[in-house]
Amino acid sequence: MDTHEITSTRMALRPFRVDIPEEELVELRRRITATRWPEKETVADQSQGVQLATIQELARYWATAYDWRKCEAKLNALPQFITEIDGLDIHFIHVRSKHENALPLIVTHGWPGSVVEQLKIIDPLTNPTAHGGSASDAFHLVIPSMPGYGFSGKPTTAGWGPDRIARAWVELMKRLGYTQFVAQGGDWGAIITELMAVQAPSELLGIHTNMAGVFPPDIATTFDVFQPGNPPSGLSADERRAYEQMDYFYKHVGYAVMMGTRPQTLTGLADSPVGLAAFMIDHDTRSYELIARAFAGHPGGLTRDDVLDNITLFWLTNTAISAARLYRENKFGFFDVKNVSIPVAVSVFPDELYQAPRSWAEQAYPKLVYYNALDKGGHFAAWEQPQRLSEEVRAGFRSLR
Repeated sequence: MDTHEITSTRMALRPFRVDIPEEELVELRRRITATRWPEKETVADQSQGVQLATIQELARYWATAYDWRKCEAKLNALPQFITEIDGLDIHFIHVRSKHENALPLIVTHGWPGSVVEQLKIIDPLTNPTAHGGSASDAFHLVIPSMPGYGFSGKPTTAGWGPDRIARAWVELMKRLGYTQFVAQGGDWGAIITELMAVQAPSELLGIHTNMAGVFPPDIATTFDVFQPGNPPSGLSADERRAYEQMDYFYKHVGYAVMMGTRPQTLTGLADSPVGLAAFMIDHDTRSYELIARAFAGHPGGLTRDDVLDNITLFWLTNTAISAARLYRENKFGFFDVKNVSIPVAVSVFPDELYQAPRSWAEQAYPKLVYYNALDKGGHFAAWEQPQRLSEEVRAGFRSLR
């Protein structure tokens, strides 16, 4: 095989289907049932972490009623591919709109997430006329699995930080034949999307974020996991609220500290499905409350199956550790200004980690083309409020078409 053939093979788009052997599902249920439980928490709230009653109900449902094959069928109903970029296999969903002049869009998930987060926004974005939108708002949609997540390859050497992923996403879009496109993300997806904008390839028209990085440099350096916050003077009411929300978050971010320093120590997450589930659902206070309500029989936005589709994907692909390493690879402030010079659209959900003030968004993004504060939704907006996020993405990119 000559060099040209090798290059063509690596750049090829290989169709992909999910096909988990039944014995793996049987083994998963066996491990759930064999869980050794700790004693109940010594407080009446979630201040010590995931409550015993919540995780035991999750485990009961997971072992006795949950059906992975439904999620597998949803994934396999979509066009999925794998292609090699920068030496690593990248898995992605690629759904083209039937509408002419649809705008190509790459959407990136976060942690503890996967492409499962985005399944509900695919039809509203690619087929807007069926969801109260117009044909002129249609997108061709690309949803990749980050390196180390889901069905993408797991890096075997250091160096796959969010900036490298951002470059890989541009290569992916160009490989698919898109000469101009836009990008969207929340959580890690927001950081990767902003770094795509910082790199500012000529093909990228603009970005949309639902977790904006707008903290001014003099404020971003004041947060400490262990020390009480000390907000600077002169902040507006919105800015002070954002500061206090972020200070609270930094006091409850032990999972990120662990993944960012000692990811390999979390070996237990690869061995215990219930341990993995407890670790994954304790991301932030509002999201945990939403998930706990679902397992208490009061779903709102996320169902029990939604939550377990994502956790089961992590378990079946054994990606708890490979996904965690992204925190160690990261060299960027999660919420800091990153000097984005291209057009930006911002959506602020009320139960996000913090509500980005318009004043800071205008400073962070000189070409802010859209800003909207919503009345419902949280950190996992695409997953929890797919209709609202889809409407935000349409509105945010309308001026860039």
